[in-house]
Amino acid sequence: MFIVIVGAAIAGMLPVFIQATAASADPMIRRQALAVAESLMAEVMLMPVTFCDPDDDNAETATSSVGCATTAEALGVEAGENRYGTPQFDNVNDYNGFSMSGIKDITNTAVTGLSNYNVSIAVAAAALGSITAGSGDALLITVTVTGPSSTTVVLDGYRSRHAPNSP
Repeated sequence: MFIVIVGAAIAGMLPVFIQATAASADPMIRRQALAVAESLMAEVMLMPVTFCDPDDDNAETATSSVGCATTAEALGVEAGENRYGTPQFDNVNDYNGFSMSGIKDITNTAVTGLSNYNVSIAVAAAALGSITAGSGDALLITVTVTGPSSTTVVLDGYRSRHAPNSP
C-alpha cells in the first residue's frame, strides 16, 4: 500500500519537475536579452542630438537646422554612414531603422552565444514635458531585442537636444 501511495505522489509531482526543468533557462535568456537592450540603449543615448549632422561645417555654431552648411539632422542614417565602418553613426537619429540579426559589437564582430538574438531600433520625435514633438528637441528611442523561446524585451528612453552644438 505504501508503495502505491508513494508511486502516485511521485507520478503527480513528475510533471511539475519536468516543467520547472524545461523552463529553467528562460530567466537566463530574458536577462541576456535585457543586457543586449541596455547596452545598445546606452550606445545610442551617448550620441549627440544636434541641429546639423556632426560632420557639417556649421555643426558647432548653428542655432537651428537652417544654419547648417549642408546637412540638417533628420531621422535616419546619412548616406555612407553605418554602425560598423567609417564613417560611423554620429548622431542619435542615425540609429532610426537600424537592425541586426545575431548580436555584433561595434567592430562588426559576432558576439559568441548571441547568434539567436535580433535587435531593432526606432527613433521618433517625442513630446517631453514642455517640449513638443514637432520641435524635434526630444526623441523617443525604442530598442527591441528578440531571442530564443520567443523572448522579447523592449526598452524606451528619451534623449533631448540639451546641447545642440556639441558633436
